[in-house]
Amino acid sequence: MFHVKHMGAIMLNTTCDFLIIGSGIAGLSFALRVAQLGSVIVITKKNEIDSATNLAQGGIAAVMSASDSKQNHTQDTLVSGAGLCNEEVVRMVVDKGPERVRDLIALGVGFVKNSKDSSGLDLGREGGHSKRRVAHAHDFTGKEIERTLLEKVKGTASIQVLENHRAVDLILMTENKENEKKLGGCCAGAYVLNEKGEVEVYRAKVTTLCTGGTGKVYLYTTNPDIATGDGLAMAFRAGAIMANMEFVQFHPTCLYHPKAKNFLISEAVRGEGGILVDQDGHPFMEKYDSRKDLATRDAVARAIDREMKERGADCVFLDITHKDKEFVKERFPTIYKRCLEYGIDITCELIPVVPAAHYMCGGVETDIWGRTSIDGLLALGETACTGLHGANRLASNSLLEAVVFAERAYEYCADHWDSISCKAFPEVESWKVGDAQALSEEILIHHNWDLIRRIMWNYVGIVRNIKRLQLAKKHVKALFQEIEQHYKDYFVSQDMIELRNIALVSLLIIESALHRKESRGLHYLVDYPESQEKLAKNTRFRKKSGEWPGEVEFV
Repeated sequence: MFHVKHMGAIMLNTTCDFLIIGSGIAGLSFALRVAQLGSVIVITKKNEIDSATNLAQGGIAAVMSASDSKQNHTQDTLVSGAGLCNEEVVRMVVDKGPERVRDLIALGVGFVKNSKDSSGLDLGREGGHSKRRVAHAHDFTGKEIERTLLEKVKGTASIQVLENHRAVDLILMTENKENEKKLGGCCAGAYVLNEKGEVEVYRAKVTTLCTGGTGKVYLYTTNPDIATGDGLAMAFRAGAIMANMEFVQFHPTCLYHPKAKNFLISEAVRGEGGILVDQDGHPFMEKYDSRKDLATRDAVARAIDREMKERGADCVFLDITHKDKEFVKERFPTIYKRCLEYGIDITCELIPVVPAAHYMCGGVETDIWGRTSIDGLLALGETACTGLHGANRLASNSLLEAVVFAERAYEYCADHWDSISCKAFPEVESWKVGDAQALSEEILIHHNWDLIRRIMWNYVGIVRNIKRLQLAKKHVKALFQEIEQHYKDYFVSQDMIELRNIALVSLLIIESALHRKESRGLHYLVDYPESQEKLAKNTRFRKKSGEWPGEVEFV
């Protein structure tokens, strides 16, 4: 049996058929479906409103209109992915998309209607899309979807949702005691820190990682505070194959204001005619891309980054003032109200914006059913690298991926339920406290947290070079080793869990970025500014057996 012997209080042993770690759109969608098969426990470290799903403004992309086609959506996704999309996955997701959107409508999601469109929906357009295909609930789509799913989950007797619970590590079982340190094996659940600071054992027949992204690795991000890459870190420590973690998507337009925190200005604003301008009010996107303001996110983020650096500017501006005032207020009510709180009337004033870390296109590698390389472990949503996004996610394909793969994972479990349900719950050791002590000074955590995020922002951002990446690796590796020692010496806490995870995830992003000696999609390397056909393949790696916890081997 594989077991990390560290610290924490010993607690109870809980069993379930499905343990789902995370409660965004992927986790809740999967929970609703597999509740038909067995008992479900959803653990989430957040309160209900804290998730990337909730912050998703734009919408969900799917071919719903007669003026669009699945071939168009497929081609737009492949172009955005810069040669690294798995075309089989892209075609499957695009094909299943309309049905999944109709499922959400049936559940009660209030997408904005438009009787003039053949779909009956008011479809928006965003960067990289050749057609209007983004179903939305004004500019709070994610919040509306999350509200609907939570309502259904809470009304389902076989689902238990445990808030303010944090997964610490996965539990792995191997065939015999001699292979105790073998990577891989079978996932049998997770060690979980509850709201009382006690570590519990949760044994499950199927464990699913739906923990979202990694935005808090960076100093500036559109993500909620919970986005610390927990699922990716746990999967890597367990020996799962990871992929494409160099591809960090920076949202081009995060509101630039001293009092604003991670508030993004939806890409849909540009989709509805918004124009990026410099501090003198001059449009600049035509200098960088023929698609101008509707270019893909990687192109727009790099263009803004270059404009800011060349001019020494703190931000650029988004101009939607030429559109009808009432249209802007109705189409973007959340953005309008929030900006007004900061003294910006977007109907008659420019919106100051900067790029910010937004989405991890890589993650835990899965197959077309959401299965990872570890038996009994699934990964869904932003935690997973399914092959859909390639080197750059197409706008509004993330919510689509989440619901399509949640359904696929359910179908796999349903088709194999006879063999899954007869699994015996293994005996698992309780969490080991050892000689751990209470951490008396939280500054040990907060200082390292700040250092890592600044290093990642300054050295591993939108535009990279090898020298800065090597410096980042040197500094983050030293911090990671220090944090691992703290983790062994002190009782586990929620802050320690997150710090440990962002340190590891940062290191994995740096290792992946150093490995790819070309520029492609979201990874722009000054030393190798062109893409190379021979390198048009995924960056795949796993934990190196027998080495220190952050060592990787590429596969």
